[in-house]
Amino acid sequence: MLTDPRGKRRRLIFSGIRKAGPLARVDLADMTGISQPTVTTLTAELLRAGLIEEVTPEIPPSSAPRGRPRIALQVRGTAHRVVGLKLAERTISAVLTDFRNQVLAEYSIETGGTAMSLEEAGAAVERVVTELAARAGRRKPRLSAVGIGLPGAVDGERGIVHWSPVLSDRAVALADSLGARLGLPVFVENDANLVAVAEQFYGAGRQVGTFLVVTIEEGVGLGVVLDNAVYRGARGFASEFGHMKVQPGGALCRCGQRGCLEAYVSDYALLREAGDLPGIASAGSPAERLAALLDASRSGNAEARAIVDRAERYFALGLANLITLFDPPLIVLSGERTLHDYLVAEDVLASIRGLQHPAGAAPPEIVVHRWGNKMWARGAAAHAIDGVAERIMAGLDTGA
Repeated sequence: MLTDPRGKRRRLIFSGIRKAGPLARVDLADMTGISQPTVTTLTAELLRAGLIEEVTPEIPPSSAPRGRPRIALQVRGTAHRVVGLKLAERTISAVLTDFRNQVLAEYSIETGGTAMSLEEAGAAVERVVTELAARAGRRKPRLSAVGIGLPGAVDGERGIVHWSPVLSDRAVALADSLGARLGLPVFVENDANLVAVAEQFYGAGRQVGTFLVVTIEEGVGLGVVLDNAVYRGARGFASEFGHMKVQPGGALCRCGQRGCLEAYVSDYALLREAGDLPGIASAGSPAERLAALLDASRSGNAEARAIVDRAERYFALGLANLITLFDPPLIVLSGERTLHDYLVAEDVLASIRGLQHPAGAAPPEIVVHRWGNKMWARGAAAHAIDGVAERIMAGLDTGA
């Protein structure tokens, strides 16, 4: 991480161009609060490093000003190619993008639904990266980096996965292991953080500097962006929203503890509660069983409705607590489960207002973004872009 003042300003400028480019230097100075002479000097360094390029934005003739057209700056898309992967419990989804995060190829595989060993995960990731490179007409050595997002307690700075439902081993040096296998730099991060990165640069987060992303899939995750930076905590695995305790000594969570929010809201929790309810246990795959449970709830089945009601109640309570803690202007709900309305229905979101601190402030905007797995993978690719740029910018100070 760049910590010197010049490096911080350079990184702020690069991030501003990523987020809002193409952007003129004068607008970049206004956005970042950095003086125009300094912006000119630092962008010249980024131009020489090949990270950005000058462009002349297309302006309709009717609104074009007289005189010389303003030159703008944008990330140089052809500078590097990266791969972003989302490791989930049943799938690996991946994209290969240019340095502006434009998708050049995509690919996904099924993994079987059981936790993988480090060797199994490495083999699966290598297979996906090789296939993506082939689809884009490139060889792996010509890629610049790989970004990986997965659920669990992830120390992204050191590339260590302390725990994840995707992996059977704990305290795994995933970045080093995969980097050695692929012959490429590998950057690892919690998957919810990477959805927050995707929202920050390509979604609703482009308009605000502070916001929360709550992901609802097989588990429950949280990405926190404070003042335009993802908050990771002192050891890299803050914001474990799904493992916030809502019932002391309550239901068993897959993390091994009891009473976690995830143990009442997630797919596996609902299906465990459904047990042997008629028409649900025999419905087939977990996704089909969950759909059957939700259908039964909507059709008036009292037992199914009680299970769903409790999940909605705990989820609303959790969101209300997040609002009390962070006071965000925006909360984005994302993930597969947003395709179902049981957690994002209007009455559930409305109930949050009654659980907020009675300070009289207006509630934050809550939006639902039903991103598919490709968006999660794009977040991982954006993380790889950030890692590559960070290394290059650090080299500018050392003369490397």
